[in-house]
Amino acid sequence: MSVKIDVFSDYVCPYCLLIEGVLAEATQGLNVDIQWQPFELRAAPTPTLRPEDDYLPQVWKKSVYPLAQRLGVPIQLPSISPQPYSRWAHEGFQVAEANGKADAYKDRVFRAFFQEDQDIGSLSVLGAMAEEIGLDKFQFLTSLDNGKYTDRHEALLERAKKLGVQSVPSLYMDGQFIQVVFDPQVLRRYLLEKYEDALITQANV
Repeated sequence: MSVKIDVFSDYVCPYCLLIEGVLAEATQGLNVDIQWQPFELRAAPTPTLRPEDDYLPQVWKKSVYPLAQRLGVPIQLPSISPQPYSRWAHEGFQVAEANGKADAYKDRVFRAFFQEDQDIGSLSVLGAMAEEIGLDKFQFLTSLDNGKYTDRHEALLERAKKLGVQSVPSLYMDGQFIQVVFDPQVLRRYLLEKYEDALITQANV
């Protein structure tokens, strides 16, 4: 059986986009099952951040842009103000996962917000993206409108809270949180040092 790595993330966090490729490269050929889990950095009615205020531009200039450049990931500070709530996007992931489109949906939402400056808090935007990746748009929007996956989303958020997740991305594996490193080779070495017997496959070491 593969070893599960839970990745707690939020669609409005640029570091969650950046860890995606790092984690994929770090675990290539290893016996892992990466599961993306929801976490809302600012759930309603908590106000979300505004890109015209000082905080976001400073963080992006000092940290996000240099890291993205080093990793070769195109990214830009979204102009949507205030930033959207991410609940609909997370519940949309549950719809996509139930229909075998989880990875495609996750990638599309990240790209829409951080590369195309789209409002991922908009149902019409999410519906268009769902249709783009091959989901039934009407079924997708109906599932969000009637709260089909709300209970599951709430249960996953409660699990994150009980585990002690406070920031994203957070990586949880084998009953403990593991170090978040934005270097695929360093992260791979870290994983192999701690979990070598469980992770190594015959195909690729």
